[in-house]
Amino acid sequence: MKQRVNIEQTFPKGYKAMFGLELALQGGNLSKSHKNLIKIRASQINGCAYCIDMHTKEALKAGESQQRLFLVSAWSETTLFNEEEKAIFSLVEAVTLIHRAGVSDEIYEEVSRFFDADYIAELIMAIITINGWNRLAIATHLQVIAD
Repeated sequence: MKQRVNIEQTFPKGYKAMFGLELALQGGNLSKSHKNLIKIRASQINGCAYCIDMHTKEALKAGESQQRLFLVSAWSETTLFNEEEKAIFSLVEAVTLIHRAGVSDEIYEEVSRFFDADYIAELIMAIITINGWNRLAIATHLQVIAD
């Protein structure tokens, strides 16, 4: 695949606005682990190799285990993720695949068992933001660079 338009260079105002969401989340209350798991799962669903590569490397640097990263796509089939993380994965999938059924009351209630409204707002914004980045990377053919 040949890389396409560089949005950061050709539309810096739009790119900067998008990056503003990322900066707002960096200053928020989401744990680093939650942010990484959100970014990895949404990127897997969307098939964004560039973002999967980036965020799994970040997660490893932050102390996430390889085993858990290998199993993110099968999170519901393992006990390696706690109930709180599983609630987040359910929300990630519902928001990322919003066209299927939206976010059900059951998923929202499950997330609400673990988090207050402020944290839920940040979870939703983090999911929306990585979905935006995935779409930007896929649409412009951002390339994974071999280490």
